[in-house]
Amino acid sequence: MSDLHVLIAGGGTGGHIIPALAVARELVKRHGAEVLFVGTPRGMEGRLVPAAGFKLRLIEVGQLKNVSMMTRVHTLMDLPRSILACRQLIREFKPGVVFGVGGYASGPAMAAALWTHTPAMAFEPNAMPGLANRLVGKRVQAAAVNFPEAAKWFAHSEVTGIPVRPEFFKLEVPEGTRPRLLVFGGSQGARIFNTHVAQIVPALLDRVAGLTVLHQSGAPGLEQTQAAYAATGADPKRWQVKAFLDDMPARFAEAHLVMARGGASSVAELAAAGKPSLLVPFAAAADEHQKRNAEAMVKAGAAVMLEESELIVPGRLLETLSTLLTDPSRLAKMGERARMQAHPDAAERIADRLSGLAVAGNFP
Repeated sequence: MSDLHVLIAGGGTGGHIIPALAVARELVKRHGAEVLFVGTPRGMEGRLVPAAGFKLRLIEVGQLKNVSMMTRVHTLMDLPRSILACRQLIREFKPGVVFGVGGYASGPAMAAALWTHTPAMAFEPNAMPGLANRLVGKRVQAAAVNFPEAAKWFAHSEVTGIPVRPEFFKLEVPEGTRPRLLVFGGSQGARIFNTHVAQIVPALLDRVAGLTVLHQSGAPGLEQTQAAYAATGADPKRWQVKAFLDDMPARFAEAHLVMARGGASSVAELAAAGKPSLLVPFAAAADEHQKRNAEAMVKAGAAVMLEESELIVPGRLLETLSTLLTDPSRLAKMGERARMQAHPDAAERIADRLSGLAVAGNFP
């Protein structure tokens, strides 16, 4: 049995749990650690963590941000109970360090770590930290952030980046001169993409010689989006709508430009792949974190951003996409700038920092 025990807390979405699993694998590989996850029944961790071969304990805790007053009251009532549950878990598992990755379970676990004087490290993938990390940021012993803009919220932060699948870092510049646009709204698709890209696709294909479009719609919007494309009369040989894209590194490799949301994981994959992008952040994201992520990529020269409200402005989306797709030199420069934002050793660095905190066993 390993001497190094690490409790990883949080989840909810893939943006939280997928990087956490990458760090967990490195902890096992590099340090022989025993890793235990703590999450909630409603998060993706319930499926992904056991599938990856790690143990998972569940606690009951809900949302505080962007929810009804009734939900907020229930969450506040559950919070003391969830903190006590995490304190008991810490006493049983005896972790050398607690790693909070954001999401529902992260806050109670980090609070319990501070209560029990267990070294704690926060992970913040967004340019604007979530509520849980903002509350504990100045009290944790370390933090791993993706954007320098987030560092000010933590007392002991390091820009490590987000763990990304190694395949994204191995992609070459796409071959051929015919431009290819990848429209990717996340695993569930983005209804606003499905609607507005379909509306402009005939004019876009006319303006950009040889262009082909691959559009990931999500399962709920597949038939409607396919019908919308077909109804425009656009050449069906030059567009394709799919519910899911299984091999995302391969799809990224083929694309000259990616239209995407501003989620931290998507932005990290774009950086790793060295892909220029048009980012349209989800307007309802908590604390406008997707907008902050997109703004950071724009500042780096790696992306162009349109807000959701701009998609309904006549001609704005068409003009933006056609301008980018007809300027290969600009796309190449944006791709280079994107690559400069990548962190290929993120998982290793985070795992090593966690191990160091556990070994030190005290506060800096």
